[in-house]
Amino acid sequence: MKKSGFSVNVVRLEHGRDLDLPSYQSPGASGIDLLAAVDEGEGENLAPGAHALIPTGLQMAIPTGYEAQVRPRSGLAARHGITVLNSPGTIDCDYRGEIKVILVNHGKDNFRIIRGDRIAQLVFQKVERADLNEVGELPPSSRGGGGFGSTGNS
Repeated sequence: MKKSGFSVNVVRLEHGRDLDLPSYQSPGASGIDLLAAVDEGEGENLAPGAHALIPTGLQMAIPTGYEAQVRPRSGLAARHGITVLNSPGTIDCDYRGEIKVILVNHGKDNFRIIRGDRIAQLVFQKVERADLNEVGELPPSSRGGGGFGSTGNS
């Protein structure tokens, strides 16, 4: 049953068959929660400063004209310092491999990831492609070449 503007075909890999499909946790949620498909009982230990590639047990066929962005979960970041290392991670519409999440521990304590933990969220976004036009110079703007904090104190 179609519930939104588009559908995404999903394959559950053998090591993710017993896990729930990602889902929106509230009617206003922008992202679906990805679950860790790590080995039962073993899990994955993230020491402070360490990072790991965590499998989800899923493959997706994202529709042409869209991407999926892997983003951190705010509760993991606030409580444990766990975040997505390449945030947001981009999954292109032509990628058909397993969805994996690069988690990093910026906290002070070891963090254990167990099977079925909600580890990140996936947000689908429309993508526009641009044609680059090489020119001799750019038109002026009020900002000019100022960057990296040039517009304020922060």
